[in-house]
Amino acid sequence: MTTPKTILARLLFVVYLAAVAFLCFMRVDRLPDVQKFILGIPTDKIAHFLMFLPFPILAYLAYDHLTNKVWNAVAFAVITLGVGLLLAYGTEYVQGKLPYRSMDMADFKADAIAIALSSIFVFFIDITHLKVRKN
Repeated sequence: MTTPKTILARLLFVVYLAAVAFLCFMRVDRLPDVQKFILGIPTDKIAHFLMFLPFPILAYLAYDHLTNKVWNAVAFAVITLGVGLLLAYGTEYVQGKLPYRSMDMADFKADAIAIALSSIFVFFIDITHLKVRKN
């Protein structure tokens, strides 16, 4: 049975994906100039990191129903990581095909780091809930 909480989480996930698509494919030449570096890190890499960090968390809230076995938690984390990496690479690939954007593998690297860290976080949250339910 799908609960209102699950429906809301899935709706939020869809809105998040739409926002990522908009941010990745919009014309950036119309944006105001911003600081080029924050703490020595290029601002656009920080933006990419922050943009993809919520992906595994929102996927977990939308589709994982507190797994009952460790291997299910591992499978969910691996699948989420894989789908997130495909999404991140796909956005860079499409950007490379757009006349007003470019493909930047350093952006993909920032995306991948965010997705990997967040997937690990979600995995440990899932495992923690599994241990709490067993006690």
